[in-house]
Amino acid sequence: MAETGFKSGFVSIVGKPNVGKSSLMNKLMGENLSIITAKAQTTRHRIMGILNGDGYQVVYSDTPGILEPKYSLHEAMMSYVKVSLEDADVILLVVSLEDKFEPELFERFLKITTPILLVMNKIDRAKGSQVLDKSAYWKQTLPNIQDVLPVSAVTGENVDQLLPKLLSFMPEHPAFFPQDEYTDRSERFFASEIIREKIFLNYEQEIPYSTEVSIMSFKEEPDIIRISAVIYVERMSQKGILIGKGASLIKKVGIEARLAMEQFFRKKIFLETHVKVADNWRKQAFKLKQFGYLE
Repeated sequence: MAETGFKSGFVSIVGKPNVGKSSLMNKLMGENLSIITAKAQTTRHRIMGILNGDGYQVVYSDTPGILEPKYSLHEAMMSYVKVSLEDADVILLVVSLEDKFEPELFERFLKITTPILLVMNKIDRAKGSQVLDKSAYWKQTLPNIQDVLPVSAVTGENVDQLLPKLLSFMPEHPAFFPQDEYTDRSERFFASEIIREKIFLNYEQEIPYSTEVSIMSFKEEPDIIRISAVIYVERMSQKGILIGKGASLIKKVGIEARLAMEQFFRKKIFLETHVKVADNWRKQAFKLKQFGYLE
C-alpha cells in the first residue's frame, strides 16, 4: 500500500507528427524507449514509460502523431491517441515553435476537461521574442490550457521543469505498476522498434512507411540474445529496394540494429533478418491484427 500523499497517474503526450514527442518522452524517462527519426509518423503504437520516484509514479504515454486517417493503419494509430487521452490525468500537448492552431487537429482540445499543459518544443531555434510571442498566442488560442512550458527536447532546456508541474496536477493514488518496471512493452517489441528505426533512417520515400517488423524468435542465453526478425513490405518491388544490391542495404540495417540492441539490452546480440511481402498490409484489418495494431 502506498504511503499517504503518494501520487500516481497517467500523462498522455500528444501532438502532430514531427513535433518531438518521442524525444521529450525519452528525456523525461532518461531512457530511449521511443524510436526517433526526422521523418513524420515514426511512432505507430502507444508506448508507456513508467517513472518511479520518491512519493510518486508517473506513467507517460508516447502516442502516434495526430493526423487525418487515410487507411486502416492510420485509424488504428489514432485509436491509441483516443484511448491515451481518455486515460490521462494530465495531457502534455506538444507543439513546435513554428506551429499554429489547426482546427481539424487542435479543436478537440478545447472540449477536454482534463488538465492540459502545452509544451512548446524546439525553443533552441527561437529568435528574439519568439518564445514570449508564441506563448501568448497559445494562451489566447487555447484558453483552457493550464500553462505554456517552452522546452527543447534536443538540448534538454527546461525539461526538468515539467515533472514538478505534472505532479501538481497528479492525484493521490497507489502506484499502478510495480516499482521496478519502467515500461509496459516487451523486449520483443523494443527489438522490432529498433529495426524499424534503422529502416526509417536508411530509406527514403514510401519504404519506411510500407514496412513492418515481426520478431519470430527471441532467445536469451547467459552471454547472448539470439533474435530472428521478419521485415514485411507491401510489394515485391519494395523487397528488392529494401535488400539492395548484393544485400548491401539490408546488411547495413542489420549491423546498425544489432549495435543499437547491444546498447539497449546491454548484452551481445545475434540478429538475423528476412524480408517478406505482405500485400497492402496497412489497409487490411486481419493483417493489422496479426501485427498487433488491432485487438
